[in-house]
Amino acid sequence: MELVDVSLGLLLLRIVFGLAIAAHGAQKLFGWWDGPGIEGFAGWLGSMGVRSPRVAATMAGLSEFVGGLLLALGLAMPVAALLITAVMLTAIATVHWSSGFWSASGGYEYNLAIVAVAIAVATTGPGRYSLDRVFDVDGFAGWEWGLGALVLGAVIAMVNVAGRDTSPSTSADASGEVTAT
Repeated sequence: MELVDVSLGLLLLRIVFGLAIAAHGAQKLFGWWDGPGIEGFAGWLGSMGVRSPRVAATMAGLSEFVGGLLLALGLAMPVAALLITAVMLTAIATVHWSSGFWSASGGYEYNLAIVAVAIAVATTGPGRYSLDRVFDVDGFAGWEWGLGALVLGAVIAMVNVAGRDTSPSTSADASGEVTAT
């Protein structure tokens, strides 16, 4: 197998997964493609006990949107992997874990696949057809970068999960702000 074949495979993987992730972020940020937009997403997060739901909605949407675009472009792979990993592990822990593995049942199967792709590309590098190569910064790849993105993303997810108010005495109003009931 030649380096060109590997680079073409990485390009396909990056574009498909990167644009899909960025599109999910755009749904949350801008309401595109029948997405909830910031207000709707913040309301949903608030109903789950997330503190400062508007800030959390913006950060999650930006992580998906920017991380996905970086992945698709093959630019700053460790940063892309970190953003994607943090938001996906947070989603797994707060939303999908209780539904089991399979996506068809609301489980974490797809989120885990996204994390695997992001960490794999941070580990291997984005390949020949990437902006990292154009800007001559394609040396930021290897197991250290992949492991670093995974560990730091997991820490961020743990902080996000620990910051939730899971007491039954809170609810979210229409703006997504959590209030005592």
